[in-house]
Amino acid sequence: MRAYVLTRYGGPDAMEFRDVPAPQPGPGDIRIKVAAAGLNPVDFKFRRGALRPISHVRLPIVAGCEVAGTVEAVGPGPNRFAIGDSVYARVDKRRLGAFAELVCVQQEFVAAMPSSLGFADAAGLPLAGLTALQALRDELGVGRGTRLFISGGAGGVGTLAIQLAKYFGAEVTTTASARGEALVRRLGADRVIDYNRENFAEVLHGYDAVLDLVGGKTLRDSFRILKSGGRVVSIAGVPEPLTATKDLGAPPLITAVFRLMSMGIRRRARKAKASYRYLFMHPSGDDLRTLAAIVDGGHVRPVVDSTYPFAEIAEAFAALEQGHAKGKIVVTL
Repeated sequence: MRAYVLTRYGGPDAMEFRDVPAPQPGPGDIRIKVAAAGLNPVDFKFRRGALRPISHVRLPIVAGCEVAGTVEAVGPGPNRFAIGDSVYARVDKRRLGAFAELVCVQQEFVAAMPSSLGFADAAGLPLAGLTALQALRDELGVGRGTRLFISGGAGGVGTLAIQLAKYFGAEVTTTASARGEALVRRLGADRVIDYNRENFAEVLHGYDAVLDLVGGKTLRDSFRILKSGGRVVSIAGVPEPLTATKDLGAPPLITAVFRLMSMGIRRRARKAKASYRYLFMHPSGDDLRTLAAIVDGGHVRPVVDSTYPFAEIAEAFAALEQGHAKGKIVVTL
């Protein structure tokens, strides 16, 4: 089968098309005939080697971490899917494999696709959707009346986070460029700060929670807008000890490294009488079923910036790395 393979860590030329053997489903697996796969910043960060200390994979490896398609085969043992079912998944972080004609995924990470979506839209939902859901529901406890700030609301995670936060009943403020303002308002944002013209930290105050999707100075300034006891969850900042123990199951050495790396931002959180959490989402078929119900209920709609044929995946990555996509970039097979 044809696959897009990470051969080494490095620049764009570290990934290439290869013919590889079709994967065989083991116990508890299903094999999916891939119709579409989503691209994410974690894909090029992985390619660059930024995740080497925690990834524990052997190269070469078929890349890609989210997929939509049809069940083509099932492994031994009990199964909840039938051949021909339309499904979507965030694949195991250690196996990857979504950028291929076929991929094997553990059934626990798979769910039936939202019936209201096509494959391209569904393929852009698992990673960003799970990230937004787990951050808002599990870590920030967003609910009715929560005053929430989301930085970078026009990106892949941001477009879903705005919609989910409104579904949960939150009051949502976000940042966007002038080009992205109409999009985030259409998705439900109550207030939009043009980050090119205004510093959000100088005009906002009294917020309950922050979902940081930008990192850097934006993350540091986020603590200035919180009320006492507020919470910050970031997917773009500095990992902290709970990231290692809860999200990654990492050894004590990684926990110690993350503790040192995050000293500054945790100190800033304590000074603001707030909490800080860096989140690595976890694959979950149960959470994908929750997302599918919310989508089919008409409350959330994935935003796809652009789609590329599989043969043009290098061009799709180039567009992703420019950082200007509004929503997700997807390749179709």
